[in-house]
Amino acid sequence: MKSDSDSIPTDINELTSLVKELREQVTHQSLFIDQLLEQIKLARHHRFGVRSEHISPDQLRLLLEDNSKEKNPVDDDPDDSDEVPPSLPSTKPKKRGRRKLPDHLPRVDVEHTLDEGACQCEHCHCDMEPLSQKITEQLDITPVQVRVIRHHRQTYRCPECDDALVTAPMPAQPIPKGNATAATLVFLIIAKYLDGLPLFRIERHLKRLGCPIPRATLANWMIHCGQLVQPLINLMTEQLLSYDIIAMDESRFQVLNEEGKSAQSQSYIWVQRGGPPDSPVVLYHYDPSRSQEVPLRLLDGFSGYLQTDAYEGYGAVCRKHSLVSVGCMAHSRRKFDEALKAQSVVDPNRQKSTLAATAIKKIQTLYRIERETKHLSDEQRQQVRQSRSVPVLNELRHWLDEHLFLVPPKSALGKAMHYMDKQWDKLTVYTEDGRLRIDNNLTENAIRPFVIGRKYDKHPTMPRSHSNDTDSSRFI
Repeated sequence: MKSDSDSIPTDINELTSLVKELREQVTHQSLFIDQLLEQIKLARHHRFGVRSEHISPDQLRLLLEDNSKEKNPVDDDPDDSDEVPPSLPSTKPKKRGRRKLPDHLPRVDVEHTLDEGACQCEHCHCDMEPLSQKITEQLDITPVQVRVIRHHRQTYRCPECDDALVTAPMPAQPIPKGNATAATLVFLIIAKYLDGLPLFRIERHLKRLGCPIPRATLANWMIHCGQLVQPLINLMTEQLLSYDIIAMDESRFQVLNEEGKSAQSQSYIWVQRGGPPDSPVVLYHYDPSRSQEVPLRLLDGFSGYLQTDAYEGYGAVCRKHSLVSVGCMAHSRRKFDEALKAQSVVDPNRQKSTLAATAIKKIQTLYRIERETKHLSDEQRQQVRQSRSVPVLNELRHWLDEHLFLVPPKSALGKAMHYMDKQWDKLTVYTEDGRLRIDNNLTENAIRPFVIGRKYDKHPTMPRSHSNDTDSSRFI
C-alpha cells in the first residue's frame, strides 16, 4: 500500500507547486553536476596537462568567432594586433650553431706540430714550411679541489720570566674555533641556496671529494652564517622600508623538528620585494603561522603601495598604516584560464568558453601594452597606461557588469568573474603610477625555489632523510 507521501496530489495548485519544486531540484542538481565535472576536468589537467597559462591566439580567435551575435570590442582595438609596433626593435632570428666560449675565461695554448718525418712533401720530399694555424677551443673544467690550510702559530717566551708566553694570534675567522674557512662557507651557501641542493646531497658530494663532513656540522655552519649576515639583513630591511613600494607573498613550508608543532603541520615563508629599482631588495622571513600579525610586524613603519594577492591577512596592515593595496592581474587571468580549460567538456555550446576567452583576450591586451612600454620611463609609462590601458579596463568593467550575474557563482567562470569584481579597485591601481607593476609575478618567482623544494620533498622516489636539514638552516 502506498504511503501518503507517494501519492500524487490532485489539486492544481499543489501540482504547480510540486512541479516548481522538482524543477528547482533538477536545476540545482544540474549545476552541481557541472561543478563536479569542472573539478574533475581541472584535476585531470593539473595532473596530466601542461601547467603553462599560454593560450594560442588562434584558439582564442576560434572561440570568439563562435559568438557571432555579440560583437567583440577587442577585435576593433588597434592595440590588439599581434604585430610588433614600429617603435620597438625588430627581433632577429637567433643564429644556429655552437655558441662561442666566453672571452673572459683564461686560455691555455697547446701547440700541435707534425713530427719531423711527417713534415716532408710526399711528392718531392722537401721540408714543409708553416703556413697558418687552425685554432680549436675546448671547455676544460677542473673538479673542486679540497685542501687543508695549516696555521703555524709561533709561541714566544721571555728569557727572564718563565711564565711570560705569547702566541701569535690567528686572523679573524667567520666561525670562532671552527675549522671551516670563509671560502668553504661560501661554497656551501651557494650550493644550498643558489643551486637548491639539500644538505644530504652536499654531504655526499663532499664525501666523494674525500672529505666526509657530518650533516649536523653542515647545518651548524649554516646557522652561524645566518648570524653573520644579520647586520646586512638589517641594512637591507631599512632600505626596503624606506621605499614606498613593496610586494609580498607567502608560501607554506614544512619543518619536521619544530618545538611545539607536529611534523605534519605547516609553517610559512614570507617574501618581501621592494627597494629602489636600481637596487631591489628581496628578503625572506620564516614564521610558524599565516596570521595577519606577521605582515603587521614586517611592515612596521612602512607607508606607500603594497602589492599582494587576494589574501585577507594583509588587510589589517593596510588599514593600520593606510597603505594603498595593489592587486595582481596574473591571479585573475589564471582563474579565467582555469575556467576556459574546465569548460571544454561541460560546455558543449561554448557559451561559457566564449566568455572566458573574451576576458583572457582583454587581459592579454593589457599585458601587450605593458610589454611595449617596459623600455619607457615611469612618467611615459603612466601616460601610455592612461591613454591605452584605462579604456581597455573600462571595456572589461562593462563586460563584467553585463555578464556577472548571468553565470552561476560557484562555477569556475563564476568564481573568476566574482574574484575580478571583488578585486577590481586593487587590479586597476597600477595605472595611477608608472612604477607599479600589473602583477606580482616577480615576487612569486622569488619564492618559487621553496615551492620546487616542496615538490621534491613529496616525490616518492626521493629519500626522506634530507628533510632533517629543515630544522633551522633552510629559512636563514
